[in-house]
Amino acid sequence: MDYGPAPESTKEAQAWLDQHERRFGLFIDNAWTPASDTFASTNPADGKELAQVTQATSSDIDRAVEAARRAQPGWVALGGHGRARVMYALARLLQKHARLFAVLETLDNGKTIRETRDADLPLAARHFYHHAGWAQLQSEEFADYRAVGVVGQIVPWNFPLLMLAWKIAPAMAAGNTIVFKPAEFTSLTALLFAEICKQAGVPAGVVNIVTGDGRVGEAIVNHPGIDKLAFTGSTEVGRIIRQATAGSGKKLSLELGGKSPFIVFEDADLDAAVEGLVDSIWFNQGQVCCAGSRLLVQESIEQRFYTKLRARMDNLRLGSPLDKSMDIGALVDPVQRQRIHGLVESARLEGCTIYQPAACEMPADGSWFPPTLITGASTSAGIAQTEIFGPVLVAMSFRTPGEAVQLANNTVYGLAACIWSESISLALDVAPQIKAGVVWINTANQFDAACGFGGYKESGFGREGGREGMYEYMTPLSEDARPSAPVVEAKGSVKMAEGDSPFAIDRTAKLYIGGKQARPDGAYSRAINGANGQFLADVGEGNRKDIRNAVEAAHKASGWAKATSHNRAQVLYYIAENLAIRADEFAARLAAMTGSKDPQREVQASIERLFYYAAWADKYDGLAHQPPMHGITVALNEPVGVIGIICPNENPLLGFISLVAPALALGNRVVAVPSEAFPLSATDLYQVLDTSDLPGGALNIVTGSADELAKTLASHADVDAVWRHDGSAAGCAEVERLSAASLKRTWVGGAKGRDWFDTKQAGGRAVLAHASQVKNIWIPYGV
Repeated sequence: MDYGPAPESTKEAQAWLDQHERRFGLFIDNAWTPASDTFASTNPADGKELAQVTQATSSDIDRAVEAARRAQPGWVALGGHGRARVMYALARLLQKHARLFAVLETLDNGKTIRETRDADLPLAARHFYHHAGWAQLQSEEFADYRAVGVVGQIVPWNFPLLMLAWKIAPAMAAGNTIVFKPAEFTSLTALLFAEICKQAGVPAGVVNIVTGDGRVGEAIVNHPGIDKLAFTGSTEVGRIIRQATAGSGKKLSLELGGKSPFIVFEDADLDAAVEGLVDSIWFNQGQVCCAGSRLLVQESIEQRFYTKLRARMDNLRLGSPLDKSMDIGALVDPVQRQRIHGLVESARLEGCTIYQPAACEMPADGSWFPPTLITGASTSAGIAQTEIFGPVLVAMSFRTPGEAVQLANNTVYGLAACIWSESISLALDVAPQIKAGVVWINTANQFDAACGFGGYKESGFGREGGREGMYEYMTPLSEDARPSAPVVEAKGSVKMAEGDSPFAIDRTAKLYIGGKQARPDGAYSRAINGANGQFLADVGEGNRKDIRNAVEAAHKASGWAKATSHNRAQVLYYIAENLAIRADEFAARLAAMTGSKDPQREVQASIERLFYYAAWADKYDGLAHQPPMHGITVALNEPVGVIGIICPNENPLLGFISLVAPALALGNRVVAVPSEAFPLSATDLYQVLDTSDLPGGALNIVTGSADELAKTLASHADVDAVWRHDGSAAGCAEVERLSAASLKRTWVGGAKGRDWFDTKQAGGRAVLAHASQVKNIWIPYGV
């Protein structure tokens, strides 16, 4: 018995293309522009042209942004219910025209009709239904937030319509207007979506769709009228966007590459794991950012699993994507095929073993590549570290769960992971240890609009879907209330105070690294003078090596992240208690440094802020989602890791506490640079920290130049995030620019001030969100 052909008709899709004379302009302000300066969109399965699509110009982008800006106030004024009705209509139209969208997607992208019909279209409609609900509930659930404004969105070619839904739905629900760029290779379903926008009653200017190559994306990224950018694509382009937007104030979310581990333990259901692996790496020809492209198999079952896997590969069917019996379709473009071929051949030259099914015949026309298994690669081999983005699986073995975690995390990426084990205890022990934004247990490639998706490390930052995805398209109202008054400038100078005797009592505050006071590596100090100009003390002039030592100490203090939230809360309460005991001393220091007329207020506010974040430590819980599967998804709020914090000059004690406390409360380790002008409030805390049970290395304090130390932190590969709130516009831009190298998260204040006494500006979930990242763990019930 063999499969018979089951071709899908393209009649309706071809008729739709003919209806437009196979030439498409841009969709701006609910109107089509004339098609001009066009390029071909081709069918990857046979190389034939489908249509001509317009290459947008910079003036086209200007018009699209202007239309979106005009439409945004009215879209917000329509209210949550009004937006929900429009989005509901979009969801219904996607369902009504589901087969047309699915066939057009297959023609344009090359993926199989089974995937577009059964996965992409239902999930795209689900996103509009789900986010119509968020629009309806926005005034209740997000009362302290507003829409960002005009959003620029850029998506890749692997999931053209689904990526559109992931991005446009939450943006619309929150009240934003959109300039959307589909991938150059796969624009047709976005243009069909533009048509149904008019049918659904989307007001003019709310959704604008502009097509073209990378120049169009560049124009969107650099446009001053864009308030937020959402990009899905390669890590390399993500870095460029991070650098281009540094200092612009644009909100940014990046969903980038991956090299996801697929871990099979010896007690797993091996047949089920093989099927999960087929779905993980050969779904969409492996052109999936979260594809399980690194297979990690426990050594005791390695060869048995490989035998089962090769047998399954031999039965995979590759051919016409429009045939419903096919498992693997065409790659999107010959350029992609050539790249994959080059990577596989490089692995062959390195001595790896390459397995490809002998019976897998390639069609004569189009872009095709067979399912491929590579064994014998070292953990550092290029094929094991590079994102291939094709139907290629690299396999290696491990002995213990600890080794599996080490191998899984041995990558610059952190997007997704799969764990296969019949022991739920083992699976749930391993899942939190893997540095990835999504972990699937005994399943693979599960997605839902209610569950956030996004990565760690060089897989980007931000989430799409769920409550956390909505926050990406909103701004806290407290940000609008921030003062625009000039910030306090640093005024320390490196000199000995006049009249100091060499026999005077040493008043040099050291650095605080690993729970101990440490002399600065450079053996330089800077004098800190009081408000009256009198010498108060010297502080160490920290340098690059001091930051290195502090970061190393922070990583050694990893136990702080594993401590219970109750324990972390207790430590913060102890710090507050010990600070209160010495409140008069700290008030006197503040008065001497800053000339404050009411220093007691700042000290008391600092104590209260410590209590505030101690209270949050065991209450900033995750969520349990119930997606349309037989199981649950647990969304965990995890610490970011090691955070570098540049503290403000205004309110030097309260500003320091307001930034350090939330980071510590959620289990992060901190390297803090206190106020450059008034650092003594922070250095006076050393004894408070020593008597408050804070583990050494959880908080490290390095005094010195804010600019120099911020650059070092932003450039450090082992720092996971940098916050800068000293009011330096240039310094904040530099942090964002330098962070692009490792794509670490940033939170900067720009040139605006912040009222550190106002809990809405210096507290709440918005701050805690900067100190955490969401990991979604999918747990199916039973079989």
